[in-house]
Amino acid sequence: MSDNYGSCLCGTVKFKITGDFESFYLCHCEHCQKDTGSGHAANLFSKSAVLVWQAGENAIRNFTLPSTRHSKSFCKQCGSALPNVQMRGALLVVPAGSLDTKFTIRPNAHLFITSKAPWDSELEAIPEFDTIPK
Repeated sequence: MSDNYGSCLCGTVKFKITGDFESFYLCHCEHCQKDTGSGHAANLFSKSAVLVWQAGENAIRNFTLPSTRHSKSFCKQCGSALPNVQMRGALLVVPAGSLDTKFTIRPNAHLFITSKAPWDSELEAIPEFDTIPK
């Protein structure tokens, strides 16, 4: 069993997750694209890990898109995505980018690829930079 730590961008919210992740998915559905402002959401999932808020719990807001199961938690100060418990407490969903702890889990799969953004393909072929290019 492992411990992972995370926080929001502004540092107001901090959390600890004890336990292992069973899966890691990159979701390309239209909801996740809108939710993240990117080509996909990168979320870790666990049915057994335990989430403990260490700071800023009063800054957490939750949103569920009406008539869907799409749900997210975020910091009211900076808007960063945060873990949330779904399916009546049966599933912990953790945005991979919210973790401060380095992890080596590789994504299991891409989901909803029929909704994939048209620009989100062959990205490994474009130039890479360590910082902002000059």
